[in-house]
Amino acid sequence: MKSRLTYYILAGLVAGLIVGLGLHWSIDDGTPASAAQLAEIAGYLSIVTQLFLRLIKMIIAPLVFSTLVVGIAHMGDTSALGRVGLRSLLWFIGASLLSLTLGLILVNLLQPGVRLALAIPPATAASGVDAGAFDLAKFVSHIVPQSMIEAMATNEILQIVVFSVFVGVAITAVGEKAQPLVRATEALVAVMLQITNYVMRCAPFAVFAAVASTLAERGPGIIGDLGYFMLTFYIGLLLLWAVLIGIAFLLIGPRTRYLVRYIRDPLILAFSAASSEAAYPRTLEALDRFGVPPRIASFVLPLGYSFNLDGSMMYMTFASLFIAQAYGIDLSIGQQITMLLVLMVTSKGIAGVPRASLVVIAGTLSMFRIPEAGLLLILAVDHFLDMGRSATNVIGNAVAASVIAKWEGGLDPRGDDDLDAAARTFPQA
Repeated sequence: MKSRLTYYILAGLVAGLIVGLGLHWSIDDGTPASAAQLAEIAGYLSIVTQLFLRLIKMIIAPLVFSTLVVGIAHMGDTSALGRVGLRSLLWFIGASLLSLTLGLILVNLLQPGVRLALAIPPATAASGVDAGAFDLAKFVSHIVPQSMIEAMATNEILQIVVFSVFVGVAITAVGEKAQPLVRATEALVAVMLQITNYVMRCAPFAVFAAVASTLAERGPGIIGDLGYFMLTFYIGLLLLWAVLIGIAFLLIGPRTRYLVRYIRDPLILAFSAASSEAAYPRTLEALDRFGVPPRIASFVLPLGYSFNLDGSMMYMTFASLFIAQAYGIDLSIGQQITMLLVLMVTSKGIAGVPRASLVVIAGTLSMFRIPEAGLLLILAVDHFLDMGRSATNVIGNAVAASVIAKWEGGLDPRGDDDLDAAARTFPQA
């Protein structure tokens, strides 16, 4: 089923392209009436995508809670938890610096914004993105939930992680008396994974609707207008993929090729749906197949969704400097490094913020006196850029969990023959 699902998702993507472009070309005649009709059709199509994303959000909170609690309980002691947590944060910081720096280098080399040569807009011009939606002080205080029920109801992943850590540590401290609770939570994990299988069957329809609605309303022109910017950004993402997978080869060895094979499904799902969150359950399953112990995967992966969004971080430096180039604003190396460090800090608070990357970019632009209205340049193609960002986030978190499992000596030591057999049977699983 899993392999067939991959092909169904790809088929949905292609069908969405065909239907979306067909609708746009058949209806659009340049009049406001046709634009309104296309917007209405896109609105109806997007209902399918929104339903799918709501189904994903429905299972994320209980799945993160149950897998994380079980994982911590199986670690056996708090020292192991602290060690894994420290190694995870160190990896996340290193990966963040890598992503931001690579974006900085590429945008300076490829100069995607220079050819636009736009006039600086009035100071009163706005982008429509609330730059004040992120505040570091509020983020720090917001880490700890004031209510576990509220955190789950609003899908605040970082708050759920904090609460789950407390529950897992407490279960470890209580010991034998808490074993019924551990067994019940393990049963909850099994149930949530089964629900995930049901939900994933809707993915091809959601992918079709998402692509069709975007192209029907906006047409192919939005890709052509900023085609060079999109091309250079995707070149950057592919380089980041190569670097991350290369590091995994150095630290894990040739078995990394099986990790690449196993994360194919969540990667395609994240790309097609433009949502890292949609791929979370499948990424968890892929890591388990690769041999990452559930106690590590269920701890590192939720943390990664708050602290290790590699694709989003590369986008922040890339987009910020692209806008500066478009307006002919020359930033010194010192200013660019300062921007990188600012983004390094602020990017750690973007989980759960609507249009998170754009929000952080908007706040950063004002710090360096770059017109915030420049965000309007990239808003039209943000959906297509988000597809690449989401897929990159999946790769970054899968590599992080695998490397940390290797450091912990917990990566399943199956031989290549076993892995080859698993790889042969996996597509038919």
